[in-house]
Amino acid sequence: MHLPSTLTPASATTAQPAPSPAPAAGTLQIGPYPVWPPVVLAPMAGVTNAPFRSLCREFGAGLYVCEMITTRALVAGDPKSRAMMRFEPDEHPRSVQLYGVDPVVVGQAVRLVVEQDLADHIDLNFGCPVPKVTRKGGGSAIPYKRRLFESIVRSAVDQATPHGVPVTVKMRIGIDSDHITYLDAGRIAEDAGVAAVALHARTAIQHYSGQADWETIGRLKQAVTSVPVLGNGDIFAASDALTMMAMTGCDGVVVGRGCQGRPWLFAELAAAFDGRPAPTPPDLRAVAEVMRRHAVLLVAEMGADRGIRELRKHTAWYLRGFAVGSQVRRELGMVASLTELDELIGQLDLDQPYPQAAEGPRGRQGTPQRRVALPHGWLDDPESAAVPHEAELDDGGG
Repeated sequence: MHLPSTLTPASATTAQPAPSPAPAAGTLQIGPYPVWPPVVLAPMAGVTNAPFRSLCREFGAGLYVCEMITTRALVAGDPKSRAMMRFEPDEHPRSVQLYGVDPVVVGQAVRLVVEQDLADHIDLNFGCPVPKVTRKGGGSAIPYKRRLFESIVRSAVDQATPHGVPVTVKMRIGIDSDHITYLDAGRIAEDAGVAAVALHARTAIQHYSGQADWETIGRLKQAVTSVPVLGNGDIFAASDALTMMAMTGCDGVVVGRGCQGRPWLFAELAAAFDGRPAPTPPDLRAVAEVMRRHAVLLVAEMGADRGIRELRKHTAWYLRGFAVGSQVRRELGMVASLTELDELIGQLDLDQPYPQAAEGPRGRQGTPQRRVALPHGWLDDPESAAVPHEAELDDGGG
């Protein structure tokens, strides 16, 4: 891909001053893998597939995690799950996030991954707030059950460690303000032998609404001292990452919604952490070039029909803040081919500079949930290690 000059960090002639370098000393280390800049792409369902990860990696280094894979489906040999675990030949380390509630199944899935050399790094999902996950005791519901949480983490670490594959965990503050779990969960995961702990600084009931409580990341960093602590939540600009690290002392950041429709955020992050001038924000012509590059990668991966359909949800993110026009914006949301995409791009005023309205929070935010969907009696005994009935997702893959 020929990157537009406005997106190239080396284009110092038009560059803006960079934020102050992060205070972190040294490179983030995840098991045997150095990660610089200390930036991790959060796994996002339907977003962080191989084409999107490739696009992001073209802008900057870091650790890029594929979509969440269900352990039950992986163990059962579900072809969709295996297809989701596809990595480019130059993608290293290969990073996958696994979801599971049964320690036995999680262990089987991890053993399959390491023995078949499917990935180099495994992240465990304890942060998903989606009702179909939490109502079965999964995701952000699990850390409340301390013994079950510990059993799952140990099962994964025991299978992965002999093969040199690091295991990390990603979690939330807790279920809600009355059921805070992150400090206990962080200590348990550290004792179980994980390589790093990441905290999305919201509770499950918040979903993605409101403001992330970065102070909790600092408290976790004080409690977990032998492995890296990563902060997640409201990283929408390179300056946010530096501010979070300075405020909390965390060892790296996890970026999710902030890069939706903005993969060049990784170039900005790389420049900021290296202390280099920030690349000039892209004008609409450059954004359109990146969007089309994304479409080409999706089509090559998934075929012409499915690939272009996958692009549709990204178009609104790419064009946020630009003067596009409601009709063209609507047609881009229903685009059916690369040819049609080119025709619609041709109708845009491509000389528009990057708008201030494109900055700030992006992606889904929603409103706080009225309650978190949980299995019956889930909150009765936090020490129970029992696997909830029909805990594993049964919808094959993802």
